[in-house]
Order: sequence, then structure tokens, then C-alpha cells
Amino acid sequence: MSLESITQQIKEKLSLAPPFGTTFKIDLGDDGIIFVDGTGPVPEFSHEDAEATTTLSCSIATIEGILNGTQDPNMAFMMGKLKVKGSMGYAMKLNSLLED
Repeated sequence: MSLESITQQIKEKLSLAPPFGTTFKIDLGDDGIIFVDGTGPVPEFSHEDAEATTTLSCSIATIEGILNGTQDPNMAFMMGKLKVKGSMGYAMKLNSLLED
């Protein structure tokens, strides 16, 4: 799965959610970054490495599993496949938005 297809899946999931009022980024290492600015009425997406309230770091395979429902985000976190930097409260909120 490519960075663009993952970004598109996240856009689709967040389009169904109410505004979440913060910024976050998903750091996929060498595969790229997905930055989401959710402070406005419609989330804005980019692949810039900007400052975010919460950063999720994982592999592209882990985020793909979270998005398609084959990887539980809580288990990924406990197993060290998913690292969280910043607000754990927002990370938990994102957990519920991104799960399948």
C-alpha cells in the first residue's frame, strides 16, 4: 500500500467524523509522513513534517492493518509497533476514528 492510498483512507474515515480540533501526524519512517490539521471544520492533509500535538510512529504495514481492521491499535502500542508522542488523550481519540 502506498502513502497516497493510506492518506486517502484516512481522509475517508475522518470525513465521517466530527471536527477533532487538533493536529496530528503519522510518521511512517522512510515511507513518509501524513500530517493532518483538524483545527478547522474540514481536516487538511499534507506530507510535510510539521509540528503536531500528537505523533504516531509506525510502519506502513501497521497503519494499513489498523485502517483495515486486522491490527488492533492498542495491541500494536503494547507490542511496540506503534509509538505515541504527545497527547495520549488525542491518540486514543484517533484510535477510535481510524479503526475499521
